[in-house]
Order: sequence, then C-alpha cells, then structure tokens
Amino acid sequence: MANEIFVDASAWIALADKDDNHHKAAAEVYPAILKKYRRLVTTNLVVAETHAALRGDLGYQVAMTFLEGVRTSPRIERVVSTQVLEQEAEQILRRYDDQDFSIADAVSFALMKARGIKDAFAFDKHFATAGFQRVPASTR
Repeated sequence: MANEIFVDASAWIALADKDDNHHKAAAEVYPAILKKYRRLVTTNLVVAETHAALRGDLGYQVAMTFLEGVRTSPRIERVVSTQVLEQEAEQILRRYDDQDFSIADAVSFALMKARGIKDAFAFDKHFATAGFQRVPASTR
C-alpha cells in the first residue's frame, strides 16, 4: 500500500456531484485509491474551496456532509496552510508566471513537494503542469 495521495477540490467535487463532468471517472477510481493509499492528504484551502463549490451547486446539506466527512475520517489528513507553505507557494506562482495557478493550487504543490507526495487525485490540469502524476492518469 502506497503512503499518501493528495486530494484536490476537483476530485472532492467530482465525487459529490453526479452532474460533474468527472463524476463517473472519480467514482470508478476512488475505491482503488482507498486500497492503494494509506492516507488522503488535503489542505484547509482545498476544503474551503470544495465547501464553497458544493454549497453553491448542491446546497447546504451536501456541503456540511463533506465537511463532516473530512473532519471525522481517520484516513483524511487536512493540513492547515502555514506561513512557510504560503511563502513557497508564492515562489511557485512566480516560477510559473505563465500559468493561472490559484494560491490554493500553489499551496497544494508546496505541501506535496515538502512531503514527497507525487500523486494527486485531481482533475485539474495544473497538477500535471507542476510535475505531479494525476489519478486517474487519463484525465485531460
């Protein structure tokens, strides 16, 4: 069993929203992710981004169920952004000035780099641009 995979808002949203373009792919790969990886790592910024999207698209209860699931799961680690991560994120944003990375993206990349996480459950192309392996790999 591999150690850790980073989970992006694009994956959390795809899992929750049956109308999301990536829902089918997310639902199909998620059981394999749970078998392969011991820990699912995300950040407070990703959680906030996901909550806002779910609240806006699917309503209060779905958004709150997501928050509770992240809080109570023994397999999900929510890392709170720190000044060090945010400084590294700003360096990433400067290095990739031709990309439209968000600060949440850049903090995710900084955390992944710091922890040696190479795989991201993500449908956001920015993870591949930053040099990480997206799961599922066939994501456009």
